[in-house]
Amino acid sequence: MRDQEDQPPRLKIGSLFSGYGGLDLAAEHVFNADTVWFSELNELVARVFSRHWPGIPNLGDITGIDWHEVEPVDILIGGFPCQDVSTVGKRAGIAPGTRSGLWAHMAEAIDALQPEWVVIENVRGLLSSPATRPSAEGDRHGPRNPNYATPDDVPLRELESDPWHLGDNAARPLRALGAVLGDLADLRMDARWIGLPASLVGAPHHRLRIFILAHHTLPHATGDGLLTRRRDTRSGASETWDDRAVAPDHRVRPPRTSWLTDQEARVGDPLVPDRRTLQRWGRYADAIGRWEHITGRAAPAPALLDDIDGPRPAPVFVEWLMGLPAGWVTEPGGLTPNQQITALGNGVLPLQAATALSALAASRSVGTSDQLRSALTWRQVRR
Repeated sequence: MRDQEDQPPRLKIGSLFSGYGGLDLAAEHVFNADTVWFSELNELVARVFSRHWPGIPNLGDITGIDWHEVEPVDILIGGFPCQDVSTVGKRAGIAPGTRSGLWAHMAEAIDALQPEWVVIENVRGLLSSPATRPSAEGDRHGPRNPNYATPDDVPLRELESDPWHLGDNAARPLRALGAVLGDLADLRMDARWIGLPASLVGAPHHRLRIFILAHHTLPHATGDGLLTRRRDTRSGASETWDDRAVAPDHRVRPPRTSWLTDQEARVGDPLVPDRRTLQRWGRYADAIGRWEHITGRAAPAPALLDDIDGPRPAPVFVEWLMGLPAGWVTEPGGLTPNQQITALGNGVLPLQAATALSALAASRSVGTSDQLRSALTWRQVRR
């Protein structure tokens, strides 16, 4: 009881593009917070989320949510779809009509809900993919950009080459990250970002991801609608799904992220693989042995053997690669193996995200709110 009495009030998280909840785990862990609602369009993946967060509603399709009817939160988090900014995709970028263009709806949620903190995760392609926006009626770009800075066709290597780096010309693409940071600035948020590979926290794969932590600097309770012209308007209303495993008033649960504390404590431990690990994994023994040590469990078999299709990645192995507890996504009776692989591939590695958010929060500790500073201090004491 003493620990509960000493713990500061828990912040509230609203979760967008939630997947299996990897970013939620990191945010809850770092900020001593609770996710109170989520938005996930894929109904099967939403069931995975609801199994681990029983009793909270799924707001459904982000394009149909009325944000003025949504419970306010302290922290809004989300990893908007990466298909159009991924380096292995078509590189359409952030633009109206693309999946990655759903960022505009997350920006609209920020404008309406006015959270104090925003957490964003995405792939490294955010650094190089373009972002284009439709021109708004009455836009006049001539006075703001010199002629040489606004050619009709801009190669990627020349993005944002105007003297002010403002990207005011809608016909001239920004980098996707620049567009997101610019939108956050429009919303009066101070943002910091970091690119962090999963291997830096001991995972046996690179998987570099971009993490952004933004803080509200100036209050504007009513919102300005600054991003209205950037929205890819879609019709329809969102339906709130009831995926709850128990009654809504059931709030008693074991800590979801206690295992992350154990993983953090083991990162950087010196390790020499034993003979069994060397015999089983060969040249990969160092990497596999290190992750086995950090996660606290042995690596499952990496492949499923099929005489017809040949070997396929084993979902339980991919789940282990993501640093998740056994069965988080692969619990029997849920998703098919292919659906599990897809969900895991689209997900966030919690330890990687927690490390990035801790670094970003520490880097701006001077401007941190009293409540969040208290949560971070409490977490450091608990460790």
